[in-house]
Amino acid sequence: MFFFKKKEIPLTNFFPQGFVDIHSHLLPGIDDGAKDLDESIALIEKMSSFGIKNFVTTPHILGDVYPNTPEIIKAKLKVVQKELIKRNRTDINIKAAAEYMLDEQFLELIENDQPLLTLKNNLVLVEMSYFSPPINLYDILFQLQLKGYKPVLAHPERYNAYHTKYNEFQKLKRAGCLFQLNLLSLTKHYGLGVQKTAEKLLKDNLYEFVGTDTHHTGHLDLLKQISNQKTLEKVKHLLEKNKAFLF
Repeated sequence: MFFFKKKEIPLTNFFPQGFVDIHSHLLPGIDDGAKDLDESIALIEKMSSFGIKNFVTTPHILGDVYPNTPEIIKAKLKVVQKELIKRNRTDINIKAAAEYMLDEQFLELIENDQPLLTLKNNLVLVEMSYFSPPINLYDILFQLQLKGYKPVLAHPERYNAYHTKYNEFQKLKRAGCLFQLNLLSLTKHYGLGVQKTAEKLLKDNLYEFVGTDTHHTGHLDLLKQISNQKTLEKVKHLLEKNKAFLF
């Protein structure tokens, strides 16, 4: 029996010029991503060496766990931008949005007409519990869209509750959700169930965008596992669509 190794390619050939990573945790000290400014810059510079030079980074906004606000996020963004200029990294572009947890506090933000941080225009990155989606999930999504926003559901493949209820993904699409694939979901990093679900969603053409969801250097080291011709052919159209976020 013969086993053919996937043809590896450099990450600089995997990510097209103009690609924008729309899901990462690169701002210092405000969530479970970069712990300080040095780590923020180290992550950004390593991603830049892969050919990723454009970012809409997305810190968590999650109740009392990560009680971030647009003001906090924008202030941290300015710190990172100034440091990049100080280091003469003018080839790197970084903006910030947020990854909002779909919970009661998020619903309050919507109902109180609080401005949301968007990826671009009216696109809002959202997430939910991996094991138990909110009971009022579809009401939250409906209210969000009533306010003129469009939900982009982060890493739908990671919601274990739906692994045995695949029709729920179609229901989410009908409810107006766009889907963002985590690139590392195409490895075994999050588990075999996540990998299989990602592959099926990809095959069924249910994704609109991709993101790295980078939190630390370990994630970046794992990206090398997807840098092969076979995977590139599967996600090339999504990598190209991410160029729409270029600024």
